[in-house]
Amino acid sequence: MAYEYSDLVAEAKGWATEVINRSWASEAKLQDILHYEARSPETLFADPSSRPLIVAFLGGTGVGKSTLLNRLAGQDIARTGVVRPTSKEVTLFHHASVKIAHLPSRLPIDKIKVAEHSDASKKHIIWVDMPDFDSAEQSNQQLVLEWLPHIDVLVYVVSPERYRDNKAWQLLLAEGGKHAWIFVLNQSDRGEAEQYQDFIKQLHKAGFNDPIVYQSCCATDKTATQIDEFDALETAMQALATENTVTQLELRGGQVRKAELSKVLVTAVEVLGSPESSKALIPFWHKQWQNFDGLLVDAMALPIQQLAEYYAVHSSDLSAKELDNYSSHKIHHGLWDKWAQSRLEDALDALIIQADSLDLPSTPIKQAVLSVRENAQKIIAEKTLLSVRKALINPGNVIQRALIKTAFVAEIILPMAAMGWVGYQVFIEFYEASLAAIPHYVGVDFAVNSAMLIAIAWLLPYFLKKKLKPSIEKAALKGLRNGLLSALQSIEFEVVEQIKKNTQTQEALQQQAEKIIKACQEDNHDLFTLPENSPLERMLL
Repeated sequence: MAYEYSDLVAEAKGWATEVINRSWASEAKLQDILHYEARSPETLFADPSSRPLIVAFLGGTGVGKSTLLNRLAGQDIARTGVVRPTSKEVTLFHHASVKIAHLPSRLPIDKIKVAEHSDASKKHIIWVDMPDFDSAEQSNQQLVLEWLPHIDVLVYVVSPERYRDNKAWQLLLAEGGKHAWIFVLNQSDRGEAEQYQDFIKQLHKAGFNDPIVYQSCCATDKTATQIDEFDALETAMQALATENTVTQLELRGGQVRKAELSKVLVTAVEVLGSPESSKALIPFWHKQWQNFDGLLVDAMALPIQQLAEYYAVHSSDLSAKELDNYSSHKIHHGLWDKWAQSRLEDALDALIIQADSLDLPSTPIKQAVLSVRENAQKIIAEKTLLSVRKALINPGNVIQRALIKTAFVAEIILPMAAMGWVGYQVFIEFYEASLAAIPHYVGVDFAVNSAMLIAIAWLLPYFLKKKLKPSIEKAALKGLRNGLLSALQSIEFEVVEQIKKNTQTQEALQQQAEKIIKACQEDNHDLFTLPENSPLERMLL
């Protein structure tokens, strides 16, 4: 699928905005993407399928751009300087039937002059006279930069005195691949042949193997020795003003712009850092946490012991409801003091510093672990409270609780069994005595032994139950320790999860950018070819 250049730019800007919103980069770092130029020559027209060729005169102050345009028009339509030859506005010269639907949005209307003609032979060209790019006025440079994206062919005009001007030359090097170029050495009657040859050498250095260079002379009375190729320039422009040339220039310009967008995106993606570096934060955090975990468990031994003693002293007042009230929450919050919070923040800060040392943006990871930093005390309180509540509701171990239940049952059954056996013995004895000739009774010894049997049957499970009763303090201590370990594991796990989410976000942003880069590169595989040494081929870098 071929993507429109404007769509790719829009996607790239959307990607940059998302990166900024997620705090992976500052707006300053992605300025090249956010302000990337999406305009092209065809965006000036409502129907770009059939449009004229847009040709602009570009050059420094006093080189004669406006004079050349006036020669083309056969009338004075562009201002030429009198005291100081300076162009301060954009002049458009086109056929009356040509309608420009969308002028550059950031240009003041008073800086644009439009002149129309009715010459059918010049119908397929829009001529643009650009302001002097090397002017001291910043607004002139802004006008040029605003119009450049809409130009097909740039006629780079120099004079013998100004052909080495640096500002316009730097613009040529920056914009070289986006446009077709024709060069004019104007006012050639004032120069030397060596200057013309030197200008050609400069163009070779810029990358033009066989540049098209015309010499023009603006003198009123020309001599036979003065070279004036203005008519050849005009004829060459008319030959270029075909639908095929416009299509080829659009294709070429789009490919160059997509290639540049791809390069800018590749550079921009580097601000995200490497996903491998993000994943390396997990083992670093585990190592950092081991030191912190051991230090904290040792440091909290005394507060936990004191809290366990509190539960032992107030065991008679404790209930499941009271374990969940505000006062109990407040006590558990007190386990996590300022010292513990400071040590946790030190560990998290070390993680952020490690991310920065791995050339990763530190702000996303800082924001990711912010909830852990803020909620650590709450996590400790909730985990320890829940654990101690479970421990106090079911104190002791499984065997201990089973034996206590057995003792409870035995405390009822054994005395009853003993009393049943004694009653049975008494009944048998009385029954046998009633049948005997001489009655007899169970006696004192039997009564004493029976009472002792019943007492032992009750006391044995009673004392066993008392002996097996778990310590409230030990149960609370165990619950608090387990709760603390569980809370610390939760904090460690939460940080690891945040690192993983951060890495997933990083990878998603990279994949999104790579998709745009791939689309830019895929559209540039099938470059059009031009005949060697053809005029258009000579005009392109």
